[in-house]
Amino acid sequence: MPYRNMTLDQLARHMGMDARILRKWAEKGKLPGRMIGGEWRFNRAALLDWLQREMHSFDDEHIRSLERAMREAREGRLIGAYLATEAVEMTLPARTRASVLRELVRVAERTGLVYCAAEIVLALEDREALGSTALPRGIAFPHPLRPLTYATAEPLVCLARVPAGIPFGAPDGKLTDLFVLVCANDERLHLGLLARLAMMFNTDLPDALRQADDADEALQLMLETEAAVLRCD
Repeated sequence: MPYRNMTLDQLARHMGMDARILRKWAEKGKLPGRMIGGEWRFNRAALLDWLQREMHSFDDEHIRSLERAMREAREGRLIGAYLATEAVEMTLPARTRASVLRELVRVAERTGLVYCAAEIVLALEDREALGSTALPRGIAFPHPLRPLTYATAEPLVCLARVPAGIPFGAPDGKLTDLFVLVCANDERLHLGLLARLAMMFNTDLPDALRQADDADEALQLMLETEAAVLRCD
């Protein structure tokens, strides 16, 4: 989609949220927008950046509303569709932020879907330079700032665990040991995957993944958690 401006009503439909809530956020400066001719206008590029940074701070209801708005009828189980067993690595050999990103892309290459690994690594580094994708509870969702249309044959998700954890810039100052790489080819799926992951990892999934013995068990935990999240929809 072109990065045009949206009205308040268009934004509400896009995000699946009440326009009155979005207006309050804009008035308080929480939501990036500006007044033009007495009406709020929102730039799509700025909103994409904002959503990626701030989505984790939404309450459950708002995350679920966004996830539902981004979801297409054919996209029920996003994780089930885009996370393969070969894209799960429970002992990632990384000790630094840079090496985590490189190793995550190497895991992605095992799927056979990666056209340009170097482009993905660079996009991940550029995104992390703007602010860490690490979240509290020892998790991080590395992703490009913009969807990469031609870097992969299909959208993909990779899950990795660094058993000892590494400093990754988490807001709580703690180590990060669980990483989920997101590579999508369009904005709607990009945001939908991040919202779905936020919902899933707001359960006991992180602790369960830390106890998983292998990739098969970790994948099963991911699929079961996604199914449970969808049943609650």
